[in-house]
Amino acid sequence: MSYRQNIKIQWFIAGLAVVLFAVKMFAWLLTDSALILGDALESVVNIAAGLIGLYSLYLSAKPRDEDHPYGHGKIEFISAAIEGALIIFAGIMIIIESVGKFFDGSEIQSLMTGIYLIAFTAVVNYGIGIWAIRTAKRTKSPALQASGEHLLTDVYTTGGIILGLGAVKLTSIQSLDPVIAIAFAVFIVFNGTRIIRRAIAGIMDKADDQLLDNVVSTLEQGRSEHWIDVHNLRVIKYGSVLHFDCHLTLPRYMNVVDAHQQVDLLEDVIRDEYGESTEMFVHIDACKPDMCEFCAVANCAIRKAAFKKQIVWTPYNIRLNSQHQLEDEH
Repeated sequence: MSYRQNIKIQWFIAGLAVVLFAVKMFAWLLTDSALILGDALESVVNIAAGLIGLYSLYLSAKPRDEDHPYGHGKIEFISAAIEGALIIFAGIMIIIESVGKFFDGSEIQSLMTGIYLIAFTAVVNYGIGIWAIRTAKRTKSPALQASGEHLLTDVYTTGGIILGLGAVKLTSIQSLDPVIAIAFAVFIVFNGTRIIRRAIAGIMDKADDQLLDNVVSTLEQGRSEHWIDVHNLRVIKYGSVLHFDCHLTLPRYMNVVDAHQQVDLLEDVIRDEYGESTEMFVHIDACKPDMCEFCAVANCAIRKAAFKKQIVWTPYNIRLNSQHQLEDEH
């Protein structure tokens, strides 16, 4: 049901963006402020990003098919990248408009009314942004995460704009309006770049070290004595779905039924932590005589050497494309 909740929130974000854009445009028409115009231009991006995010969530929720055997989850990373590009575009447009405003030299009108209006939009965006990010972390949705972060960026930008307008009010220096607008446009561009970098990392299946640390900890806590090692572990993100590949070394005397039970147990340990939608492909390897020293199986009839100690699994040795040896413990 998580994808339905994600889509519901994204619909709300898209509709809200239209309403807040209208409020900001009204504030700009009243004031003729470059700062408020910049805020309004970013709201155009919010509308486009909300609709793109909505489509990506709908598409990523579709079941896998013959053409997409791993599902459609990657679209969420593409959506996040597009949203980041739109944020950068908005920042550039704000810079262009602010430079023109600086040389034009026109004065701001109805300043306090404009401040009240955009302050209202900031409060609304903050509440919705926090809601979206918390939901995204729970449902592991990159698209919803990007939308929530975008809303919070809008809040921070609006807060800075309010301070800038306050400075204009206190000093009566009209040129502060476009100058501060340019400064915040640079911040917007930086944030858009950060979102794109994270999206590209997801598209390129860059290893997530924090996720891998959590996986190793989960496997260690749920470890069966029959799991002599887990190696060649790969974790790939497909939107909110995680895909695991690994090799599991088991005692070589085990029959197919017993070995399959151990695979089921390993899958249960992972799915209890990361959700039922998690996909796993586990390859079984048989143990070798030189592994007896770190094999904890009690009463093993084929043991060739006394047990010394178990190898503690780490992000280093669990990724090795070979069965463990005692010297692999790092």
